[in-house]
Formats: sequence, structure tokens, C-alpha cells
Amino acid sequence: MSIWWSLHLRREAASVPLARRLLLGTMETAGVDPDVSHDLSVALSEACANAVEHGGDAATEDYRVTAFINGDTCRIEVTDSGPGFRDRAHRPKRPGRSATPDPAPPPPMAAPAPAQAEHGRGLFLIEALTDHVRYRDRTGRRGAVVSFDKILKWKEGVPLMAS
Repeated sequence: MSIWWSLHLRREAASVPLARRLLLGTMETAGVDPDVSHDLSVALSEACANAVEHGGDAATEDYRVTAFINGDTCRIEVTDSGPGFRDRAHRPKRPGRSATPDPAPPPPMAAPAPAQAEHGRGLFLIEALTDHVRYRDRTGRRGAVVSFDKILKWKEGVPLMAS
């Protein structure tokens, strides 16, 4: 089975739940285990919130979300038109995590924000909830791409998986 969709969204807070609901609906229809769907929806919400908050200036009004289900893997990419990761220090790989280094340095690794903080947990949550995370600058343009993969588990008796 292979499913993909792509959205171009306005950099507005209201776009985040729209992307999350579309992902959850796709996962439900495909028969993905609800716990896996929940993890992906939280990671997507954090990536979208970062794109809304940091993904551009007054002239950039949108960002893009693309989701792919191919076999037992879901990959999600969130692309914005912000400053990217170029000016940030190198992010060391966290022990036990799979992260792909790119020529452009990814964002700096920071300790997770305190539980009471309203900001600063997004990238940490994405890494904690998914199996592989990649941070990169857009090629030949301003902007950042955050992509992450999750191995899917399926509910019993899923019609789409039988075909």
C-alpha cells in the first residue's frame, strides 16, 4: 500500500489542527494502530507549529506538509521559507537516535524545556516520538525541511492491507 498527500498551508495557528486532523483521518482509514497515529500527530503538530512560528518573515505566508505511507513506514516532511538552519551550531546525534547529518548544520541540541515552559520542546518531542529525524536547509532557497519517519503498526483485519 502506498498513500501520499501534500498541503500548502498559511502560516497561521489554525493550520496546525487542520494538518493534524488530515493525518489522523488518513491513519484511521489506512488502519494504523491508534498509538502510532497519536505519536505521528503530535510530531506533526510540533513541526507545523515551528513552521508557523519560525518559518518565514512577513513576506512568506505559507509552508508545506507532505506525508507518505509506503509499506510499513510513514514519512512526514514540513518545509518552510524561514531562515533555515544555516546559522545554528551543529546538533550532535543523541545516543540511541537515528539522525541523518546533512551538509548544512542542523539546529543546536538543547535540553528539553522545563515541563512548565510554553516553548522549546518541539524538536525534542519530534525526536522522541519518531524513529528517524532529518533536519536540512532547502536546496537553493531560503527555508528549512524537517522530515521524520515512523514504522507503522496495523490494527487487526485492516481491509487496505489485505489488498
